[in-house]
This record gives sequence, C-alpha cells and structure tokens, in this order.
Amino acid sequence: MSRTAKIERKTKETGIELNLDLDGSGYSNETGVGFFDHMLDLLARHANIGLEVKATGDLETGSHHTVEDVGIVLGQAIDQALGDRAGIRRYGSAVVPMDEACAECALDISGRALSVFRGDIPVTSIAGYETELTEEFFRAVAGGARMTLHIDIRYGSNVHHKIEAAFKAFARALRIAVSIDPDEKGVPSTKGTLNG
Repeated sequence: MSRTAKIERKTKETGIELNLDLDGSGYSNETGVGFFDHMLDLLARHANIGLEVKATGDLETGSHHTVEDVGIVLGQAIDQALGDRAGIRRYGSAVVPMDEACAECALDISGRALSVFRGDIPVTSIAGYETELTEEFFRAVAGGARMTLHIDIRYGSNVHHKIEAAFKAFARALRIAVSIDPDEKGVPSTKGTLNG
C-alpha cells in the first residue's frame, strides 16, 4: 500500500504544493524562508520520509502565513498518507541534543489534535524566519495530522540550536510513530479506530 499524499492549498495569503512519501526519502523544500527550508530538510532527513514543499506567500508581511500554512498542509498530508492508520506503531518519542541545547518530543497519532509546546525561545528573526513561529508550526502540524504532540525545549543558549533540536526531536519521534509494526495486526487501539 502506498503511503503518500499530494496536497495543494491556495489562499489569498499563500500557495502551498506538498508531496509526502512516508516510506520514501529525499527532500526539496522551497518556501522563500531560508531557515525554515533548512528545518524542513532536516525534518525529512531525520524522519526518513520523502518531502517536497513549494510555497509562495506574502513574505513582505513576514513569514507567519507561510510557516503556519506549510504546517497545516504537512499535517493534512501525514493524516492522508496514514489512511486508517492500521499497522503503525502509533507512539513515538525522542530526546535530541544539538550542541548545548536539548529538546524532547513525544507524540501519539491518536486521531485527536492537541499540541503542547514548552520552551524559552527568544523572539528574533533567523534568515527570514520569526522564531516565535516554531510553536505555531507544530500546532498547525498537530491539527492537520490529528495527532497529540508534546514538545519541550529543555534548555540551550543558542536559539538556532534550540529550534533545530525541536525539529529533529519531532522528526525522530514521527519516524518511530509512523513506522510499521510487524506485530500489529490492525489499528493500534482498543476502540478499533484512530480517526477521532
């Protein structure tokens, strides 16, 4: 079974084209926001998924709409690619150090959208990326994917490293959660469904 999704989303603020392959590899991400492209690249690499994002948007007003809308579409693509979610491990967690910074992610592909984000991130801009959008991005992904997502940036002094640790922790947790469990015979829930 192919675990892929292709989604296009156009609004008056942004245009997003996203291709996702949960069992693929490789990445090509062009959002017009350099640091965000870097985060999407490492997300794809560490989640071991194929990801292509092309985004255009109103960057003259800042990167908020672009980052949030990519998060929405990525979440929707994960949801679509998982189908009925049969056979997946469902849960994933990871703790990732990035030099002096450390972040933790725990997630449940539960069919219920929730995002809990903790971390002291100084408000600044890195290569066009407004750092406070990190929480917005993960909230959007969790909503679109209908997953329960907890991210905790434990500590760090370099804001780049703190955000990168969070993205890598999410990627590594996602890699586990979407992987196929050979011992799982159906949907990993006593309810028999992970669709809400």
